[in-house]
Amino acid sequence: MFKKPLSTLKTSAPLRSSDRRKLKQRAIASFGLSPEDGDVLVPEGILSVKFNTHLNEHGIAYLSPDGDPLWFTVGKGSEDLVPTVYTMWKRPNLLPFLSTPAAVIPVLVGGADLMIPGVVHHTPSLNEGQLVSISQYTHAEKPTLSSPLGVGRMALASDRLRDGGQEKGKAVYVLHTWKDHLWDMGTKPDLPEAVLFALETEPAPDTSSPLTTDNNEVVNSSPSEDPAAPEEIPPNVPEAARSYTSNEISALLHTSLLQALSTVLSEVPASSFPISASVFYSTYILPYRPAFPSSVLPTESESPDPQDITIKNSAHKSMTAFLKSAEKASLLTLKAPPKHGQQTEIMVTAVNATHPSVAAHRPYPTTKDLETRATKKAQHEERLKEVEQESSHWVEIKELWKPHLRSVELFEAFGGSAKTLYELAEVRTMLNEYITSKTLVNPREQAYINLDSLLSGAVAPKAKKAKGTEPAPTAAPIEFMKRDELVKSILEQMQAWHEVRARGKDAVVKKGALKPIQVVVKIRQGRKASTLISGFEPFLVLSGDEMAEDLRKICAGATSVSLRGGGVPGLEVLVQGKQLKTVFDYLTNKGIPKRWIGSSDLAGKK
Repeated sequence: MFKKPLSTLKTSAPLRSSDRRKLKQRAIASFGLSPEDGDVLVPEGILSVKFNTHLNEHGIAYLSPDGDPLWFTVGKGSEDLVPTVYTMWKRPNLLPFLSTPAAVIPVLVGGADLMIPGVVHHTPSLNEGQLVSISQYTHAEKPTLSSPLGVGRMALASDRLRDGGQEKGKAVYVLHTWKDHLWDMGTKPDLPEAVLFALETEPAPDTSSPLTTDNNEVVNSSPSEDPAAPEEIPPNVPEAARSYTSNEISALLHTSLLQALSTVLSEVPASSFPISASVFYSTYILPYRPAFPSSVLPTESESPDPQDITIKNSAHKSMTAFLKSAEKASLLTLKAPPKHGQQTEIMVTAVNATHPSVAAHRPYPTTKDLETRATKKAQHEERLKEVEQESSHWVEIKELWKPHLRSVELFEAFGGSAKTLYELAEVRTMLNEYITSKTLVNPREQAYINLDSLLSGAVAPKAKKAKGTEPAPTAAPIEFMKRDELVKSILEQMQAWHEVRARGKDAVVKKGALKPIQVVVKIRQGRKASTLISGFEPFLVLSGDEMAEDLRKICAGATSVSLRGGGVPGLEVLVQGKQLKTVFDYLTNKGIPKRWIGSSDLAGKK
């Protein structure tokens, strides 16, 4: 929500005493605070500031006297009060939590939501829509959580986190994170260390809880069969949390090697060897550790953080010992460093990807898979939000084509109509169906299409005839062509049309290709630079007079509207000075897609 700077930020103002008391009561009622905690989290001198997010969502932030955002609401008239990271650092237990590995935190800070595979632990009985905090999970001497690094709402109830059918869905809709633009408004202190705490809570007072027996003893529930299921933290976790033994860590490292051998190492060419032990370990062992160790090596011990499956924690204690054990198992071949050479590391000279244990290995989700998935998800979320932002008020433009002359017969063979306007995707689909039905894909070169007489005649170049001469000889028919080139050639034989839609306007469909708006900086009247905007009329949302008036205020300079020169129909808006970026931002804010704005600076040319 705050991954980008706020588009509008008003001046902050102190809350009146009565408004501060109301805000305090809202916080106390919403989060079960004591009056003393209410005074800490809604202090005297608290400020309010109105803002709009980059998605044009209205909100109010409440700031401490030092300027740290403490609370915020989003939506006009919203009563849903959300604590910020600054508030969570004051009271880490204010919200129930979910934990996630360190690799996922930067992805969340980048604006992504928390996915189910990224959840390591969570408090029980979380409801859909419930506010939760997100912490980083670390497995050191005992499992710990960092101070809260994010706040969001549950995308689903916590009992569904263990449902294998939901393992690709969202766990939390992230509202705010450490180091986002709301956090940047404050004093930006270092991450507090004092709030690091073990994954253990006070015993639950309700002994009738399904997590306890009549004697208030913890029920030892069996692990979920779903390898991606996060672990639920009951209220009665024993203080002495158990962890994998060094021999179990060694077994997981051995399994990581098998995972790499069965996937990436089987495709590494022999010329890439030898590989030093340290490079081999960092490239082919660490990234292929199981993301969910308990699914690979079931045990009564607590599943460790994958980041703690290391040589140091294993029974081998050294990389050389681990690699020699793998060599003894015939999984790889080693070469010792020369006695008097500069090279001191043992080298891996070959691997045996055909070993029976490699063939019997069952693949599993790795830490690399988890990080890759989280990164791709963040990128996908970024694209979706940008599309959502654009589609909310953008002008919609469609490029269309109509069968014409030689392409008419072709489209009738496709099963289409000569009177229909087609989008590019429709032309591609009809052509692909025709190619498949006629078996025209070149069997030797799959990228090429064998042209039958109909396709060849449609894309063949026209024979040109000079005035008073004999007709030019007919060119040899084209026998084959790449698929994309074929689509392009067919479009060249069709008539270009376009459709423009805008909110509150009737759609306009016209013959001809739509030209982008031109924004050009030129030198006029001696040495004065001016910015000229033309070709905006077809886009429906812009008028010359309105644009000139708006830009006069924005640029604080003279503007004018005149007819375009050179016999070209339409108007031209002139803005004093070099205003390319300002005009570009103005046009995009009006809903014009970026690809339909052409700009050039001719101020340096005579």
